[in-house]
Amino acid sequence: MTRWKSHSCFNLSPNKIKQFLANNKACVYFYQRGRFRYRGVCMIGEMQVCTDQATKDEIWRFGDKMFYRQGVANPDYCVLKFHGISAEYYCDFKTETIIL
Repeated sequence: MTRWKSHSCFNLSPNKIKQFLANNKACVYFYQRGRFRYRGVCMIGEMQVCTDQATKDEIWRFGDKMFYRQGVANPDYCVLKFHGISAEYYCDFKTETIIL
């Protein structure tokens, strides 16, 4: 089964990271607001907090050094992986549920 995945980097110390470590349930919402039409999608899934070096190396970009002066090995640097399970798409007052 293919699931929708997204990766982002964050500091490990904030409360939100601690919440994901205690309860990995998460959702993300994207929308496009046009002049005559509003579309959005809410994806429900699980958030994984990754601190292993291989995952950190995978998404590290040179410009990240501006935020993490110790580089990719910074102990406060982590990667969040969102694994989407289902989504609800909204457009023109209609909704559609999609299993990812």
